[in-house]
Amino acid sequence: MDDQDRTRLTRAVRELAPELARRAEEIEAARELPADLLDRLRDAGCFRMFVPRSHGGYEADPRTGLAVLEALARADGSTGWTVMIGSETPHLLAMLPRDRFDKVYAHGPDVVVAGGFAPQGRAELADGGFQVTGRWAFASGSRHADWIFGNCVLTGDGQPLPGPGGQPVELRSMLFPAERVTVVDTWHALGLRGTGSHDVAVDSVFCPAELSFDLFAGTPCVPGPGFVAPLAQFVLHLGAVAVGIAQGALDDMVALLDGGRQRLYARQSLADSPAFRVQLGRADLDVRAARALVRSLADDLHEAARAGDPAAIAALHPRISASLPWVTEAATHAVDVCYRAAGGGAARDSSPVQRRFRDVHTLSQHAAAAEGWLGNNGALLLGRPVELAY
Repeated sequence: MDDQDRTRLTRAVRELAPELARRAEEIEAARELPADLLDRLRDAGCFRMFVPRSHGGYEADPRTGLAVLEALARADGSTGWTVMIGSETPHLLAMLPRDRFDKVYAHGPDVVVAGGFAPQGRAELADGGFQVTGRWAFASGSRHADWIFGNCVLTGDGQPLPGPGGQPVELRSMLFPAERVTVVDTWHALGLRGTGSHDVAVDSVFCPAELSFDLFAGTPCVPGPGFVAPLAQFVLHLGAVAVGIAQGALDDMVALLDGGRQRLYARQSLADSPAFRVQLGRADLDVRAARALVRSLADDLHEAARAGDPAAIAALHPRISASLPWVTEAATHAVDVCYRAAGGGAARDSSPVQRRFRDVHTLSQHAAAAEGWLGNNGALLLGRPVELAY
């Protein structure tokens, strides 16, 4: 990524952030990003930031990508999440054959894919491809996506096919033009309400073999360190969104205290309370530590990928997968401090602090943020086999 593209992207995001914050209630009420904001995010380059330069994108370095996602989530959690999902499109499409990748990007770099990582579909072997039936939950951004994918169990004569390497079943992702997929309106959630994370479904729809890919063990068809280990990249991007939401809550809290806020029955303003200062100071350091960890791991992964060192990349996977539950826990703690201190006003849906609270707690329910992933880092330290892998 050259300096001019980096400056253009980061400036556009910085200029758009205040409007995103002002319209956060509107985004929630719509349960998806309004069309005009999607257009402005596209124009800013948010959905092409990781697309290869050879295909009209910025091919952003990890630090720039993380900073953009954090800045958007700091303004509005739903926007940060939606852009995160959409911007990861080239990581997924890079698992396709190169000629298909080229065709998808033939008309421009702002392609958006949505879909489901959980294997909630079945793909029956058929001539030239697969006959697919399935319904996938949590397909963020599905209403504005150009393509939709779903991870499937492969079947032959209706029976699951055994997977390679002793795996119980073989999994493969199927990619469809959005018009061939039904979006089922299901997204009524605690937080991240503006992400449009509906269910998506197909019923006996044919998927050509060249539009299928191995999400977990595929080899990227385009060169560059940004396309190596896509699931590890996803985890780090999720971490950036969590950090952004938490930083936004701290911003909101400081702004609230600038007004001299004093809790009912308290003898002094909250800003003058030594006990609260300790809590706020700890929360700020939690967020800084989480940000530093995400950036450090992203640097390590990028360096290993640039060096073409598969062993180093494999060694990083357990720690990266373990990082998200820790980062999410730190971010959640920081937001909780702000929510408790905000008092009765935070009980209203219109409260920015309450929105941050709901957003971060919804993010914490993501499968990749489950506490069990921490065991990967423990196994790494002990030299034991990693039991949870992606």
